[in-house]
Amino acid sequence: MSFVHRKKRPAGELAVICAFIAVPLVLLFVFTYLPFGEMVGFSFFNMKYIGARKFVGLSNYRELFTRSDIFQSLKLSLYYMGGSLVQLTLALFLATLLSFRTKGGNLFKGIMFFPYLINGIAIGFIFKFFFTHGFVFDTVLSWAGFSMDSMPYWLRTRGLNNVCLVGTSVWRYFGQNMVLFIGAIMSVDGSLYEAADIDGANKFQQFFHIILPSIKTIITLNVILSITGSLSAFEPPYVITSGANGTGTYFIIMDRIAHTSQKVGLASAMAVFLLVVIIVVTVLQNVFFKYVFRNASAESSEGGNIL
Repeated sequence: MSFVHRKKRPAGELAVICAFIAVPLVLLFVFTYLPFGEMVGFSFFNMKYIGARKFVGLSNYRELFTRSDIFQSLKLSLYYMGGSLVQLTLALFLATLLSFRTKGGNLFKGIMFFPYLINGIAIGFIFKFFFTHGFVFDTVLSWAGFSMDSMPYWLRTRGLNNVCLVGTSVWRYFGQNMVLFIGAIMSVDGSLYEAADIDGANKFQQFFHIILPSIKTIITLNVILSITGSLSAFEPPYVITSGANGTGTYFIIMDRIAHTSQKVGLASAMAVFLLVVIIVVTVLQNVFFKYVFRNASAESSEGGNIL
């Protein structure tokens, strides 16, 4: 019987390893988990930033379901969820086209990815003037033959203003999703397309039976990021409309409650509730995509066994 003697690490090397592990963990705890724990504690109190605190138990959480402004802001998230689905569909369509040899493809990629590089506040000011009555958008429509007087107030008309704000978010973020899709599509083995061509599969069949199953992981990731991002929309409505005329999203209402009304406990309860909603939505999306791509996973396993 032979014994393998493991070489002991020098004490200095072990200390460096422990330091590299300990420092990030300490920073993560101090600046993430500790403040989050404090926020959860604040959600059980009636308090301001400065002054006495009064323990109210679950009263703040019950108020979440009784205040009309909070409930309305949650319903408003459906606009952004719908926009995120349009955004992902558009990004996947363009990514599929640009992943193959397309004349001027690199130029189109750069143009469509550029909005993601612009600061969100700057984008807000750009579209604030773009949608203001009588400014850029109305001028462009007047060139197309529409009467300036008959055009609606894009940022004042309820419902229409939220569609405009969602369009702003779609314009900004679809380039990021497109680039992620392009990276995933370009990693697909080219021999699969050659085999599909030999079998007589057209482009639509290749898309549904080769591309979609191969990039299912990045599709799931993009959907999760987009849906959770739609629940926390803040910059466009805050900068463009300041949450007026029914455009106040959940984060804007939370900001008002925390900083204007100084109801820190209620705002903390809103943050905790949103985290729970995001976790639930993420789990449901994972279950949904496991069900949708179940056949693709089975085909991949069979293909691996054959090879």
